[in-house]
Amino acid sequence: MATEQDILQYPAPKKPPRLTSRRIGIHTSTAGGVQNAAERAYRLGCNTLQIFSSSPRRWAPYELSSVQCSEMSRLRTKYDLKPLAIHTNYLVNLASSSEIFLKQSMQAFRGEVERALALCAEYLVLHPGSFRGADREQGLLRTAAAIAASTGGLDLAKGKLTILIENTAGSEFSLGGSFEQVAELVDRLRGIVPVGACIDTCHTHVAGYDVVTEDGLYDTLRQLDSVIGLNQVKVWHCNDAKAARGSKLDRHQHIGKGTIGKQAFRILVNDPRLAHAAFIAETPIDKPGDDKRNVDALKRLVM
Repeated sequence: MATEQDILQYPAPKKPPRLTSRRIGIHTSTAGGVQNAAERAYRLGCNTLQIFSSSPRRWAPYELSSVQCSEMSRLRTKYDLKPLAIHTNYLVNLASSSEIFLKQSMQAFRGEVERALALCAEYLVLHPGSFRGADREQGLLRTAAAIAASTGGLDLAKGKLTILIENTAGSEFSLGGSFEQVAELVDRLRGIVPVGACIDTCHTHVAGYDVVTEDGLYDTLRQLDSVIGLNQVKVWHCNDAKAARGSKLDRHQHIGKGTIGKQAFRILVNDPRLAHAAFIAETPIDKPGDDKRNVDALKRLVM
């Protein structure tokens, strides 16, 4: 049986972690039970977090008990951890041109929504999918229709759950490589489900947007505001990049250690127009303690 140290990794802090005026966190392990993610996030110094509600690379879902969900809510209240973002399974592709795979994806996505509601999560983050075998417009239409059909009969508004469409690195068949594609999905889903956007800094960079130079970053934010609306971006995935701008290669790096650099994150976390958003890292853990180091790196940038 795993010990508490095995499960939680970090000892409880002797005093509450230093918090900031921004909501800063990291994608956090649910090993040992989903509720343990809240305890881990607190011990890492977070005041927000993201999790998987099930295995990210298997169709078979985890069964969440009411006890686990209640304990997660209790710990989030105790530690003021908000919002909770859940990232959908990587296998889900709601733009698939395969009817069999699309059906499987829709079933899995509905399960994601049901678990997010059970966990009282504020956000469910979704990659818009791959349109291989069709064209981009058909893919966007299929994703919007699949989200609408998958959530039928579920009251997301009552559960205060919002689906966030995440921008992508812009590889050949992926949807969401431009702000315009994210905006199209958001627009199509308004009135059907509560919807907004999640912007990933690494994806934005490798898709070709300039987030490195100060002028370029402010121009990118101007485009984002014009196309989607900065107020609609509820979560920022704060990831440095291993690959070059425009490379389309989605390879995350530690904050300040990649091709984006520290200054871009400093600007983002201090921009008053983004004060409503959660800043959540999805950085690699190459050695023990990397998760805490990346959380601390973001927190130190807040002025």
